[in-house]
Amino acid sequence: MNNSIPDKRYFKIGEVSQIVGVEPHVLRYWESEFNEIKPYRPPSGQRLYRKSDLELVMEIKRLLYEKGFTIAGARKALAQGKGGQLEIGFLDGEDSKAGALLTELKRELLYLQRMFCK
Repeated sequence: MNNSIPDKRYFKIGEVSQIVGVEPHVLRYWESEFNEIKPYRPPSGQRLYRKSDLELVMEIKRLLYEKGFTIAGARKALAQGKGGQLEIGFLDGEDSKAGALLTELKRELLYLQRMFCK
């Protein structure tokens, strides 16, 4: 993924795809799942993304691919504005064994996702 966003007003879906590092169909799917992604659509119907849209898409990708969030979890993190820093109360204190197990489970699931979703 190329983290530098060119200084332009609008980007076509193919450009966004290259900058963010996901396929155009993934971007279209994320549009349907995240109401915050609203590319401009001129009368021609072509999606034109703004720089703010790209930043949002990059954050969604980070939440999903790097942090291992589900779509619903990423949606909630964006709504809370914490950028993936959701607090899960039972992971603290006396239930640290449960937290360790969940961390290990998450690691295993991410490994399987990378293995099967190439």
